[in-house]
Amino acid sequence: MKNNFLKNMVPIAIAVLGTAGAFATTSMQKATSAAGPQPGYVLDENDICNVEVKCDTNPTTICKHSDGQTAFGWDAQENCNVTLYQPLN
Repeated sequence: MKNNFLKNMVPIAIAVLGTAGAFATTSMQKATSAAGPQPGYVLDENDICNVEVKCDTNPTTICKHSDGQTAFGWDAQENCNVTLYQPLN
């Protein structure tokens, strides 16, 4: 009886591990694709975050507008407070 149980459970266990591995690989690919060029924004004269600046997500020096203001990116809650960095090129 034990032998039949193991014969039936091994293929199921392999399928579950394979599915979990596929989801883990997909989430890693999405995480690495988020890095790269991203527009940053600085405040305009009305204190609205809408003056676009070319920035990046790869950590270097903090992204700034030509006038010296720090540029930020938008977060999931639509707040302009995500730290961005100067592009490498």
